[in-house]
Amino acid sequence: MDHSPYPPVHRYQTSLHWDGSTGDGYDAYDRAHVGRADAAGAELHLSADPAFRGDARLLNPEQLLLLSASSCQLLSFLAVAARARLTVVSYRDEAEAEMPEADRPIRITRIVLRPHLQLAPPGDGRPRMRDEQVRRLLRIAHDECFIASSLRTEMTIVETIEWLTDERA
Repeated sequence: MDHSPYPPVHRYQTSLHWDGSTGDGYDAYDRAHVGRADAAGAELHLSADPAFRGDARLLNPEQLLLLSASSCQLLSFLAVAARARLTVVSYRDEAEAEMPEADRPIRITRIVLRPHLQLAPPGDGRPRMRDEQVRRLLRIAHDECFIASSLRTEMTIVETIEWLTDERA
């Protein structure tokens, strides 16, 4: 057991590989590349956004950033909900990001997360909550999300809360 008085530092490692040639100029080189997270044994085939001459069939870094923000909000909310004894039975998100080219330097300036929550009705010791309490848990989860805390981007959460009946839970 670590008895250090200092909080741990979490470190992450990935690797990236690209082969090709930029010798024929900007319009000619292939943007496809491979990213790996060795610890997870995962490999992603990536490209640039099609607006930057990338392959639309492959994920791009902008999509990965948005997916990371969406995934982190999901995981943070599930943790907060579990601690609050709120039973979440489904969480779906249709997230969007904006990257205006006119706003320099070009960057993701806005992210909108649209979580659709399906919640079990109270019972079996689970507390009765109002929608506003669930929204508060979403805000707490946002504050606890490591990715959101790492970004300077404006983030908005537009939630849909659906309480299931006993038959649907």
